[in-house]
Amino acid sequence: MKQIRIGIDARELLGETTGAGRYLGELLHRWTVRPDAATRRFVLYTPEPLKISFADVEPRVLGGGRGTLWEQTTLSGAVARDKPDVFFAPAYTAPLRLRMPLAVAIHDVSFSRHPEWFSWREGTRRRWITRSAARRAGVVLTGSAFSSREIQDLYGVPASRIEVVTYGVSRPPAGVDGGRQALVLYTGSIFNRRRLPDLIAAFAKTVRAVPDAQLVIVGSDRTRPRQDLAAVAAAHGVSARVRLSQYVPDAELGALYATASAFAFLSEYEGFGLTPLEALAAGVPVVALDTPVAREVYGDAALLVQAGDIDGTANALTQLLTSPEAAAAQLARAPEILARYSWDAAAARTLAAIERIVLR
Repeated sequence: MKQIRIGIDARELLGETTGAGRYLGELLHRWTVRPDAATRRFVLYTPEPLKISFADVEPRVLGGGRGTLWEQTTLSGAVARDKPDVFFAPAYTAPLRLRMPLAVAIHDVSFSRHPEWFSWREGTRRRWITRSAARRAGVVLTGSAFSSREIQDLYGVPASRIEVVTYGVSRPPAGVDGGRQALVLYTGSIFNRRRLPDLIAAFAKTVRAVPDAQLVIVGSDRTRPRQDLAAVAAAHGVSARVRLSQYVPDAELGALYATASAFAFLSEYEGFGLTPLEALAAGVPVVALDTPVAREVYGDAALLVQAGDIDGTANALTQLLTSPEAAAAQLARAPEILARYSWDAAAARTLAAIERIVLR
């Protein structure tokens, strides 16, 4: 049987990986150990060597920068010379001059639906290249029916070329079980759409009922317009109760999940939203904003609150921090929801979709 060569833009695996990098890593770890792994060859293109290893891949270290210029010139030229059977772009954009079949993963289209959240330069670049890649691709992969509708609506891609493949749930690092504390946790990149000032305002009200409560926010700050969360905490008089960290080691993250009593995720726009599911997998009940994608992905396993409802959010957090019975009742709904999400299933379906466009 002819071996299929799959070229992959692996930039997202460099440095501290965020959502798209974790997505690609989970897929590759499974693709490279399948019983039929010998029937395909993965060619990973990066501007610098990877520090993460996979069972059997063909690395291509190209040098240069990591941005759009590298993608559209250096990467494009290398892939054109190598001529893989198919190219997979796991994070929104792809070289636009490729002549082989293209599969692209578009996790959300926030930059098109809400251009005000991005600088003019970044938003214009993202919208143009993502739209062009989506229209050029033989298959567009996304994680939710909500995102599929957004891609159809904003980019004119027919539903027949979009494959909805729900993601899996990565178990958070194991932490020392020191018992649950009055700790509210948020993890994930910091964007203004995730309404962290509202979370801090609601937490300040929660402290009135739970004086020993703490709020820990872990994530790299990528907001635009800029938000000074430390100043927000100071304005609400809770600076001593709010901890802000751009990054924590896995052991510390595991400890936070092991001791938190509530996880807050007040995002008004996501394509999927992985971290609340990870919190549920760690036994931490979730308070999330009531949005179409939250209802689709988390169902009744999360307490849903309305955008801007500071009192309602504070009441939900207070309930989870003060009532073990309420927290247990909420978590009892989690297993049915979590059973929907599997990285093994996501890897198998994604690979099948990629290979299908080669065999057409």
